[in-house]
Amino acid sequence: MTVHPSLQNYADAWTHSIEAIAELVQPLVEGEWNRPTPCPAWSVRDVVSHVIGLETEMLGDPRPIHTLPRDLYHVKSDFARYMEMQVDVRRHHTAPEMTSELEYTMIRRARQLRNENRSPDTLVRAPLGAEQTLEVAMRVRAFDIWVHEQDLRTALDKPGNLDSPGAHIVRDTLIEALPKIVAKDAGAPPGSAVVIDVHGPLEFLRTVRVSADGRGSVDGSPSLGPIVSLSLDWETYYRLACGRVRPAAVADRIKVDGDQELGAAILGSFAVTP
Repeated sequence: MTVHPSLQNYADAWTHSIEAIAELVQPLVEGEWNRPTPCPAWSVRDVVSHVIGLETEMLGDPRPIHTLPRDLYHVKSDFARYMEMQVDVRRHHTAPEMTSELEYTMIRRARQLRNENRSPDTLVRAPLGAEQTLEVAMRVRAFDIWVHEQDLRTALDKPGNLDSPGAHIVRDTLIEALPKIVAKDAGAPPGSAVVIDVHGPLEFLRTVRVSADGRGSVDGSPSLGPIVSLSLDWETYYRLACGRVRPAAVADRIKVDGDQELGAAILGSFAVTP
């Protein structure tokens, strides 16, 4: 690959996860494509359609000309409408149509990555007509593909890859969101510290510290006197953070020590993906 060194991890994680998705869906019979996934309102077919659609956009393909039905009650924003277009246009595609389009898209994207020699700060297309750097775009794709791989694994009862390269990118991205969640969204008081202790296939401990002026920062050093500590497993952590489950549904998998009210506020603000 000629890809820039700072993009290599994202390319590797994307490749690992999309190949896993292809392997998961290749043997599915028609009815299994309709199974619901943890991704709100989307079936197995819908998730794979979304993956295909966004990868074709990375290739620069034109978006489909398509009118969404009016009864899609889960579509409540312009962003959701944008994402639903690539999904709804494939809702009546057969299993062979889905797998062949996925395979063809993967071949084209792999070739694009092999020949990728642009700088990481090159501006590329983003949803809703916006622009983003190539590095951000590749990081988002690696994140998205791993989360959707897990959606499919849950729907098909085929657990795995909770510690794959994509999982590490998801972990790092979610950790970056913690200061805002704790300090701004949950309103942790100035001068306080909150500890997040995650165990399982990926293990990490992070402390979010709130400065005197209310700004949050995150580091890997333990706090001697945190106002609240949250302990949970990695699968529960990513599912909460990616909006796949609500805190009440997994309360038995989360241990909250200290300020219970603040702990609940943090968990209530945990979802970072729309």
